Amino acid sequence: MSSLNRELVFLILQFLDEEKFSETVHKLEKESGVFFNMRYFEDCVLNGEWDEVEKYLSGFMKVEDNSHSSRIFFEIRKQRYLEALDEQDHSKAVEILRNDLKVFANFNQELFKDITKLLTLGNFRENEQLSKYGETKNARGIMLDEIKFLIESNPHFRDRLQFPSLRNMRLRTLINQSLNWQHHLCKNRKPDPDIKTLFVDHNCGQSNATVGGFPPLGAHGPFQPGPPLLTASHSRRMAYPSYEPHQSFPVGCMGLSAPRNAGSFLKRPRTPPTNNSAMDYQTAVSELALRRSRPLGIPEEVNNLPVNVFPVSYPGQISPHTSYSSDDLPKTVVANLNQGSSIKSLDFHPVHQTLLLGGTNIGDITIWEVASRERLVFENFKIWDLEACSETMQASMANDYIASVNRVVWSPDGSLFGVAYSKHIVHLYSYPGGGDLRNHVEIDAHVGNVSDIAFSHPNKQLCIITCGEDKAIKVWNAVTGNKLYTFEGHEAPVYSVCPHQNENIQFIFSTATDGKIKAWLYDNMGSRVNYDAPGHSCTRMAYSCDGTRLFSCGTNEDGESYLLEWDESEGAIKRSYHGLGKRTMGVVQFDTTKNRFLAAGDESHVKFWDMDNINLLTTTDAEGGLLASPCIRFNKEGMLLAVSTSDNGIKILANADGLRLLLPIEGHAADASRLVSGIVPQGPGTFGASSLAAKTSGGVADTKVPLTAMIGLNGDSQSLADVKPKTNDDLEKSKIRKLTEVNEPSQLCSLRLPDSLMATKIVSLTYTNSGRSVLALTYNAVHKLWKWQKNVSGKATTTVPPQLCQPSSGILMTNEISVANVDDAVPCFALSKNDSYVISASGGRISLFNMMTFNTMTKFMPPPPAATFLAFHPTDNNIMAIGMEDSSIRIYNVRTDKILHKLKGHQKRVTGLAFSNVLKVLVSSGSDSQLWLWSMDGWEKLAGKSLQIPAGRVPSLLARTLVQFHQDQMHLLVVHETQIAIYEAPKLDCLKQWIPRETKGPITDATYSCDSQSIYASFEDGSVCILSASTLRLRCRINPAAYLPSNPSTRLYPVVVAAHPSEPNQFALGLTDGGVHVLEPPESEGKWGTLPVENGGVLGVSSAVVGVRTRSRAANIRFDEVMCRGLGLICENTWKMA
Repeated sequence: MSSLNRELVFLILQFLDEEKFSETVHKLEKESGVFFNMRYFEDCVLNGEWDEVEKYLSGFMKVEDNSHSSRIFFEIRKQRYLEALDEQDHSKAVEILRNDLKVFANFNQELFKDITKLLTLGNFRENEQLSKYGETKNARGIMLDEIKFLIESNPHFRDRLQFPSLRNMRLRTLINQSLNWQHHLCKNRKPDPDIKTLFVDHNCGQSNATVGGFPPLGAHGPFQPGPPLLTASHSRRMAYPSYEPHQSFPVGCMGLSAPRNAGSFLKRPRTPPTNNSAMDYQTAVSELALRRSRPLGIPEEVNNLPVNVFPVSYPGQISPHTSYSSDDLPKTVVANLNQGSSIKSLDFHPVHQTLLLGGTNIGDITIWEVASRERLVFENFKIWDLEACSETMQASMANDYIASVNRVVWSPDGSLFGVAYSKHIVHLYSYPGGGDLRNHVEIDAHVGNVSDIAFSHPNKQLCIITCGEDKAIKVWNAVTGNKLYTFEGHEAPVYSVCPHQNENIQFIFSTATDGKIKAWLYDNMGSRVNYDAPGHSCTRMAYSCDGTRLFSCGTNEDGESYLLEWDESEGAIKRSYHGLGKRTMGVVQFDTTKNRFLAAGDESHVKFWDMDNINLLTTTDAEGGLLASPCIRFNKEGMLLAVSTSDNGIKILANADGLRLLLPIEGHAADASRLVSGIVPQGPGTFGASSLAAKTSGGVADTKVPLTAMIGLNGDSQSLADVKPKTNDDLEKSKIRKLTEVNEPSQLCSLRLPDSLMATKIVSLTYTNSGRSVLALTYNAVHKLWKWQKNVSGKATTTVPPQLCQPSSGILMTNEISVANVDDAVPCFALSKNDSYVISASGGRISLFNMMTFNTMTKFMPPPPAATFLAFHPTDNNIMAIGMEDSSIRIYNVRTDKILHKLKGHQKRVTGLAFSNVLKVLVSSGSDSQLWLWSMDGWEKLAGKSLQIPAGRVPSLLARTLVQFHQDQMHLLVVHETQIAIYEAPKLDCLKQWIPRETKGPITDATYSCDSQSIYASFEDGSVCILSASTLRLRCRINPAAYLPSNPSTRLYPVVVAAHPSEPNQFALGLTDGGVHVLEPPESEGKWGTLPVENGGVLGVSSAVVGVRTRSRAANIRFDEVMCRGLGLICENTWKMA
């Protein structure tokens, strides 16, 4: 294929993707072979779409092409084979072996024999080489990493992995240029030409009607240029084109104005070679189009046409200078996001301007949706592959497995982000959106502290630049993680890097802790600049958004801070701004916005300057609570500003445009007028989100007013008049969420699992970690396992019934029952992380079962006392916490059969255990309605609390109290028959309570959804309530008639509820009649709870939600406000209870 034809295919691919012809896009990729879409390939592999995986690969290579190709196909087919064995589908495994894997016998006969022998094993993990094989999702991820490496090494994929950097709608632009030229050639040009087809050349003198039977395009009109930024362009999703980032390296040549020459600033500049094969193929053409006003040979009059037939806009064009005032600065606090640990770095997404990335002092990574106050992603620090790291790194982590985040930064298109840690490591994550976060590349980058990270595009190749304590700057390929350059020359640890491009010169500024500033070209020829920052300060540098002005901000050892503008051409200080403190705590952080303003966090304030004025413009304290030197970050358009706070949170400040930006996104869940007036209820601690959030996954957003104490009324449905809040003319009317009542079977998707065994009450229930099976434990100590083997995805669903698994021997997994206490037994089980084993008890000895063979592996710990709750240690599968009938907790090593510790604190039997690997604690609960918190290090008792039983409610003598950690590992769901509550560890402060009406009967069970956004609660009257986890607001009620038979022979209700591990809107119920029901919302809805309705609708308030704040030096509990959220009413009354 010629180069021009190849380029035409790329243009067509871009066009098809812009028009959302995704299936056609991938077919053309495969058939043309010009571009291998790694993102699409990854999705197919992770989803197990094996036929599509092989079809797509076949467009680029064959099995016999080379060793890389053979290995790629082998790994894929081997994974299919292992998954079939894991599902106990031996017929499918034999088919794969015979049809797909046999071809590799010619390459390695012994290997093929070993693979065949796996069929004879009950569990292929018995093979030593496969003993560490995890669950399917993780196994696919590991295999995918290896295949990606093979693909990048395979010569058949050379020049096929990078999509060229194209301007948006490039094909349309070329067509528009052609039509303009055709119109120019018309002898009788019309001022308003009517162009209806592209099938023939345009001619104003004739009717441009259909020729040869082709239909006209009149209904669609001519192609119109799209928006400057394409939200999901093909090139952005597959490659990394030159989008101008918010932060670090605006490309000067993309604008209409002539870029400034950096030559005089860079001593001995060396222009990079121009024969780079990776150079953007259309750069010269697009730059020429920008630099001249008309095509060659076209007279001036063409540009003076009364009507531009097909106007062409270029995203790179820079608008004339706009006048701003200090009112344009974001200074109004609109939200608090409680991170839970100290914020070290922030960065807004370059495209989705309300997505905020944050990193903390304990290595946590969080992505916030600022508009909804929703924590989309929460990731703890961990090394992905410690064995691959250097010995120095391994030794460092052995001493202290904690690392602070030094810097987080998005890639230019927002598809990746990088994290620099205080110990050696840099992580690159892929972020497709939502809650989906994927490990991309882990780099053991520096010895010691990694101070900074930035993205760059040298030679049109996406790279990351890092610097660190080892005094080096390094450049890495962002796709493969391979090191490209190392720059050495600093005599002190390097503190920051700032990449930039000026014309065709690309370079990096670096600053060190001794105040030295250097500049480097990508040529390993040493530094080109060597300056001293004023006061030898620890300095960070940044360009204005348009890349024309260079600034720095730093603080020296004496606490003196300097905010400067530099003259690039002279390498000299152009301005020194006044207003920073003389004794600063820490290093002052700064940012730029709108090509006009500077901001710095200093003296617990945010200080602002006009770039053209050295005097302080204005300040804000963001209503107090800021750190002495807070982290600050503007979003790309400068409408929002994120600032770190002293209570481990983030405040979001907005200007008028920022408020309008938040409103359409919040729309369905937010009361916009309250947002402006500042009376949106605040969520407590780090868990309670404001009523602006329809749902939260990590909890932790609140707004700026005092904490809500009580929501709802005494159980009666009421309609109260709204208290009219302050309003803003620019904002819409407030909206509220309507409670969904599900009364009919047609209003949901329900499936009762088939069961041929004796029907006995379900007492414990869980999904397997893979989401492919449901495991139940019955009252008579028998386990039942259902598998969705016929479903294409393999996941549990209501559309395809599963199979009840029974061993060929007919011997079921059955617990030992103690005859003395059949009715008093508290059945319990715990599943291993790889779904291979289950540990279970029903009043007798604890049994360990093999989930594949149903065999009993061992039994241990005979009663008395009997086990009442089981939980695996989060990092060691050999260690278990076992709650006992005698109120004690045993820390037990299964492998050595030894009790390591015995914990005492409860007064009655233990009914719940939950580990937090973040806090390194164990929380226990018991029938005594008490909570205890234990250290995982020495197992000492750290804290204890008693549940607040509602007045007038008398719980049963041995009522269970259950506990479950939120996915942030800090907030705790506590379930009691009288209430559902949210507590915060490690202090065990009660943040919220939800108290149902007594007419509903006791709560039988409750659990978080897999994303911790919802809580599923079952009741003795047969109903199921779905609550918002952040606010404990009732979102949906499923009445018994919707899923239970109309005239049951016995009293029928759900005893236990289990949430699907990866589908947040699916859950299962275990019933008193032995049935198990799986429930999902209708496909048309997609989630539980309807869309918001306009204010004025009446929402029945049927339960009380109590948010509690305990005083540190007082015994009384203060209820600050009554908030009727469903009705939008705030009563200013305040109560105090002794």
